[in-house]
Amino acid sequence: MTMLLEGKTMIVTGGNSGIGEAIVVAAAREGANIVIDYVAHGDATDKIIAKIEAAGGKAVGVQADVSQAADLHKMVQTAVDTYGRLDVIVNNAGIENRTGILDTTEEDFEKILSVNLKSAFFGTQFAAKQFIAQGTPGLVINMSSVHEDWPMPGNIAYCVSKGGTRMLTRTAGVELGPHGIRVVNVAPGAVDTPINAETVADPEKLKELDAAIPVGKLAEPTDIAEMVVFLSSGKSSYMTATTVFIDGGIMQGSVGL
Repeated sequence: MTMLLEGKTMIVTGGNSGIGEAIVVAAAREGANIVIDYVAHGDATDKIIAKIEAAGGKAVGVQADVSQAADLHKMVQTAVDTYGRLDVIVNNAGIENRTGILDTTEEDFEKILSVNLKSAFFGTQFAAKQFIAQGTPGLVINMSSVHEDWPMPGNIAYCVSKGGTRMLTRTAGVELGPHGIRVVNVAPGAVDTPINAETVADPEKLKELDAAIPVGKLAEPTDIAEMVVFLSSGKSSYMTATTVFIDGGIMQGSVGL
């Protein structure tokens, strides 16, 4: 049976935990050559690579701080040096700090925008330059959020970063279309990952969150990963400069009037 991503090389930033780890495992299972970017927890990365290789897949780790353009360039170069090409980059790394407009410091703001938005911008740029140099089509997937479009009071810098990612994808998708390069956002709602660990650990908070989601439960990281595999497979070749929301209907939920 032919695997969906046979022969494709994929970079996943923040690929050693949460949604990133699920993407890495799912893509490797479908035959992709994987570059796992991580900033910390190299031991976790080694375990994921061992698991992939034990299943017959290929993966390599690279320690790179996505907030630094030079490190992003090193990450793309690692993919090319290891596998000879690049086909997909998933700009997945992200952080939040849960502060509002009145109590967000300059340092907080700059850190969140650097990790969430600057990294996606230059990850897109460096990947696109590599696709053009190869003379091949390519795909950029930016891991966004329902909060690219849906306000979350008390988490404003994160929302601003994801709003910026929305427009990055739309504008870059238009600019890069003539080169055969697609740019797509994947925007999860609430997902059972370390970023939501505090809520998941509190039965009352979890019950309240589940009740706000029309399908009645949080997403699993694999729910997001399977969409990334689909987008990377070539079965969505007419899709670009847009966002795929995977939120269980939370953005459309209403208590009614």
